[in-house]
Amino acid sequence: MSLQRMRCVFCLGLLLLAQPVARAADRDAAIDRGIEYLLARGRGDDGSFSKESGPGVTALCLSAVLRNRPSLRDEPRVKQSLDYLESFVQDDGGIYQPGGRFQNYETCLAINALSSANSDGRYKEILARAEAYVRGIQWDESEDVSKADPSYGGSGYGREVRQRPDLSNTSYLVSALKDLGRGPDDEAIQRALVFVSRCQNLDSQYNQTPFAGIVNDGGFYYTPAAGGASMAGKTDGGGLRSYGSMTYAGLMSMIHAGLTSDDPRVAAALQFIKDNYTLEQNPGMGDAGLYYYFHTFAKALNAAGLESIEDAEGQKRDWRSDLIEAVTTAQQSDGSWVNANNRWLEGDRNLVTAYSLLALHYAGSTIP
Repeated sequence: MSLQRMRCVFCLGLLLLAQPVARAADRDAAIDRGIEYLLARGRGDDGSFSKESGPGVTALCLSAVLRNRPSLRDEPRVKQSLDYLESFVQDDGGIYQPGGRFQNYETCLAINALSSANSDGRYKEILARAEAYVRGIQWDESEDVSKADPSYGGSGYGREVRQRPDLSNTSYLVSALKDLGRGPDDEAIQRALVFVSRCQNLDSQYNQTPFAGIVNDGGFYYTPAAGGASMAGKTDGGGLRSYGSMTYAGLMSMIHAGLTSDDPRVAAALQFIKDNYTLEQNPGMGDAGLYYYFHTFAKALNAAGLESIEDAEGQKRDWRSDLIEAVTTAQQSDGSWVNANNRWLEGDRNLVTAYSLLALHYAGSTIP
């Protein structure tokens, strides 16, 4: 090898070594700025974040701060926000806004947040009662829902409104149970797997719904219950279109339920992800729910233990680098993030900043 070629190889090696370092530095700087935005500008005087939206956004913001910077648990502003969240603990064990419609969603998010602050067991009793609550409102035999019912195993927004279960709420249930240390053998997680499998466009022994084989692309949609629905709409043939954010929510839930890449459901989901790999949009939804997509994208791929994804052109993509670049590039000058498309409240800077910080956490973590 010539001296000039050796120099080129050496310089290339240095460049490759520098890329992960630069990526980590960009990620850490973005996280610090995002956390400072939340604590200095996003919080209300009472410790709330986006109080008008109920305690869910506060819980998400706390999770975003504490997952990235656990040492801030007793920082006065964080402690005040934790106290604010605790004020929503109800007599039935749920953690939600009285009279609201989002009991499961808010309680699961509160479990995520309080689990992140529970290293000394200070929230042990609250978490135990919250766990019992979300288990109690899962659609199952205890509520006269048989396994044959397409609603079985799912979670909806809450008990009082009895809304149909959906994949988003069900994935939050699975995530909350995972944060509480529950594993694939947990009965509620296995019941959730029944529902999750029926949200997949895959004709298999696990999905006998009328929608299973119409689209059959391995992706996921919102719900097969109550006649079925997809936020991406229906096909002319009555199928429910798959879309990105629900596919990653489905993949994450299946992984936490103990499925591996050998399972046809996981293999089909990964094929959909390969065919639709992008961080420029939420596949099937454009810019709607883009930051929710970033969050579920990172959380699912990290849970699956994947370091790269082969895209539709056969190119191996370092999803962590791609995600970090997409998220850090979109950060605003004040340290926040926001979506110009306000669907699903993504015009709320606190909510979107929380999604972004959580995405960056999972992009730099090997812990699901």
